Amino acid sequence: MKVLKFGGTSVGSSKNINNVVSILTNYAKTNKVICVVSAVGGITDKLLEAGQLAQTKNSSYKDTFNTTKTIHLDIVKELIPTNNAEVLKTVEATLNELKNLLDGIYLINELSPKTSDKLVSFGELLSSYIIAETLKDRGANAERKNSQELITTNSNFTKAEVNYNITNGHIKDYFKDSTFDITILPGFISKSITGEITTLGRGGSDFTAAIVAAALEVEQLEIWTDVSGMYTANPKLVKQAMPIDKLSYQEAMELSHFGAKVLYPPTVQPVLSLQIPIHIKNTLEPEAVGTIISTNSNTTNTAKGITNISNVALLTLQGNGMVGIPGFSRRLFQTLAQEKINIILITQASSEHSICFGIDEKDAALAKSAIDTEFENEISLKKIDPILVEDNLSIIALIGDNMKSHQGISGKMFSALGKNNINIRAIAQGASEKNISAVIAQNDVKKALNILHEVFFEGNIKQLNVFITGVGNVGERLVEQIKQQRKYLKDNLKINLRVVGLSNSRKMLFNEDGLSLKDWKQQLEQDGQAASLEGFLDTVKSLNLRNSIFVDVTANKDVADLYSSYLKHSIAVVACNKIACSSTFNKYKELKTLSYKYNAPYLFETNVGAGLPVIDTLNNLIASGDKVTSIQAVLSGSLNFVFNNFNDSTKFYDVVKQAAAEGYTEPDPRIDLSGVDVARKILILARESGTEMNLEDIENTPFLSDSGLKSDTVADFYDTLIKDEAHYQSLFASAKANNSQLKYVAEFNNGKAKVGLKEIPEGHPFYNLEGKDNIVMFYTQRYPEQPMIIKGAGAGADVTASGLFADIIRIGNN
Repeated sequence: MKVLKFGGTSVGSSKNINNVVSILTNYAKTNKVICVVSAVGGITDKLLEAGQLAQTKNSSYKDTFNTTKTIHLDIVKELIPTNNAEVLKTVEATLNELKNLLDGIYLINELSPKTSDKLVSFGELLSSYIIAETLKDRGANAERKNSQELITTNSNFTKAEVNYNITNGHIKDYFKDSTFDITILPGFISKSITGEITTLGRGGSDFTAAIVAAALEVEQLEIWTDVSGMYTANPKLVKQAMPIDKLSYQEAMELSHFGAKVLYPPTVQPVLSLQIPIHIKNTLEPEAVGTIISTNSNTTNTAKGITNISNVALLTLQGNGMVGIPGFSRRLFQTLAQEKINIILITQASSEHSICFGIDEKDAALAKSAIDTEFENEISLKKIDPILVEDNLSIIALIGDNMKSHQGISGKMFSALGKNNINIRAIAQGASEKNISAVIAQNDVKKALNILHEVFFEGNIKQLNVFITGVGNVGERLVEQIKQQRKYLKDNLKINLRVVGLSNSRKMLFNEDGLSLKDWKQQLEQDGQAASLEGFLDTVKSLNLRNSIFVDVTANKDVADLYSSYLKHSIAVVACNKIACSSTFNKYKELKTLSYKYNAPYLFETNVGAGLPVIDTLNNLIASGDKVTSIQAVLSGSLNFVFNNFNDSTKFYDVVKQAAAEGYTEPDPRIDLSGVDVARKILILARESGTEMNLEDIENTPFLSDSGLKSDTVADFYDTLIKDEAHYQSLFASAKANNSQLKYVAEFNNGKAKVGLKEIPEGHPFYNLEGKDNIVMFYTQRYPEQPMIIKGAGAGADVTASGLFADIIRIGNN
């Protein structure tokens, strides 16, 4: 004999009921079947709503009733389209009884627990009758048996307690003589010893099924719902969550207690006592394996699932007067018990100075009032503080029988949360080590669950969520590089890199699940909203995704000014924008401090040398204990390109225009040609070497003409290049006469820095520097004579994008 239970979603429509009928008829080919059903999905809530409206003299209860009536009649007509007159007549008669009851509640203005039980019982009575009649209509040997005739309880209305001696006898006697292949039982409902209608409380249909299964000592209880078993996490919050094949009873109860709504632990106690396995199955996907819950899960996984309880308040009773004084805990918990307030979590410091406990948020005000009253004398004498209440919290829990035999599980859990700056307000762990619980802010729940799921269930694949501002030349190349390398990163580096947000100067676009990079330009133009720097920041913060990375591919000061806001929310910053790092030293130090404080990397490798590992190499030298004594460098790929292509047969204007067209200069070429860009770069290297310095401390010897330096606009500047061609030709002629090459050189020596155009003689490492290449020479205590040299392309969209990409990967590998 099989016992199956189908929940409200499983019988929530004619389509779903057809699935139920198909499952039952297949089972009935080889076994007798007992099927417990809930009310049609949402009907119990509608019945309660109608009752409450009627009680308050609100005549709109009739509208709610009519909706309920229409739902049931439509389901009958869809399931039994012909020869349905008798069924419709019976359903309408039952609905008329329901209407008379609601009218009575309206007239007497009262809805007692006893009447409430009678009211909600109509849901299961109607659904069970309709399903039984559908089975008969399709030729099944089926019957509906009213559970009120089998399950006997006391008169504790809305949560009646079962009299097992009487109930078990009724069940055994009925099914001993039953000749039906399929018996449909309404769940949730029962009758008292005195014959009054009662209900079994929350999870009552599961309870009905468990009572019947235990009474008949069946081999297995099947609970059919709308998901394929119990999951490693809530699939609505963690998209990578997966069904769990096997769980122990203890694991299942822990997961269910902490929010996994497939089971309500108290209701399945009858089968647990007899160690009858429970099989969770999916009505909408009957072939799915589901989850088997039994005495032993027989798996080697350390953790089985992560779950949470939302809307939790954390209350703290504390004070020096508690230390060493017995009885405080007893009085505290007795007070809560008297108010019927359930405690979800408890933790106490070994100093006995405080007791912290979690309760449902809706009970917080009552709990505070009751506790402050109970300890009024101690509070007035300053022995303890008034109870402290914190709300908008949630409890997350890591569950698993095998965690107790593995070291470091707690450390792994809290380390993962800490790296994403999720603050833990309280921790609780039993000696059995089957449950590690932590209290966190409500708005961090989704982020926390995804972090822990990634660490414990996804082969340690790390998801990076990237937000890019500035998708022009370099930004576009970066997106294309990410698109090209995503599979490689996941397969080889265990990094799942998603671009979640994009913005240009006009539009911005977000997708919490990651943007498709196949047609991102079209999406941005068609679906993007108006761009806003603050709006972009607010969206990144509100999404609150784990391992979030903001990438700045602009040269915009307003964007750089927002770095601190990103870092304060534990959002990493990757920037090719040099403005922040080359602003005041105090601002530079502030960003470094925020990065450390909030565990949010701030990387800017592309500030110097585009994709060359200049800053990374410098940081490694410093970290290993070396000390930089001198830096000599050609740091502008733009200027190197210009002077490598400028000669007595070219025009300076034409070469600068060519550099701009090929993307080697900033949109305003004066930034490059004035030497300000190079000054910023040597400033950053000096600071990274440990020197406190500001931009105005750097000696900058310009090579531009006076009119070029004084130009007001980019157009005016280009005009001066034409007019002052003789000035630039004289620079080239001098270098040629001295058998030298013109290079714009940055130098840092003994705490001082300078930049300027120099004539480099043949034989010098800078002499043969070609195209847009950069070169940096680090003289250190370990490299006093032969410097460490880094050389390569120092400008260009592709190499700059690859430098940004390398910083993103560096964060992923951290």
